[in-house]
Amino acid sequence: MSVIGGLWKPTILVNLLMGKKRFMELSRLIPDATQRVLTQQLRELEADGMITRQVFPEVPPRVEYQATDLARLVAPILGSLRDWGDQFRANQQRMEELEPYCPAEGTDA
Repeated sequence: MSVIGGLWKPTILVNLLMGKKRFMELSRLIPDATQRVLTQQLRELEADGMITRQVFPEVPPRVEYQATDLARLVAPILGSLRDWGDQFRANQQRMEELEPYCPAEGTDA
């Protein structure tokens, strides 16, 4: 579970399953992730064999990330998680708001 667990790994994988991306592209697609966290998550995904990192010998250096065949095997699971999340969010929005309850209120102690 740690391979795809975490806050940003599923989002990174979904974006890379759609095609190669450079770091700044991923950064723009996932604006709430700091560059430090994004770098860390990319390194972990690479170490687990879920993505590849290709460095082009150019000035300035260009780096592209791409999903591996192993990551493509996880795509249906990520899709199912997304579907579940959509249903969960819809159910949460349909629930009526609960009134806060505090048994100590209203007593004159």
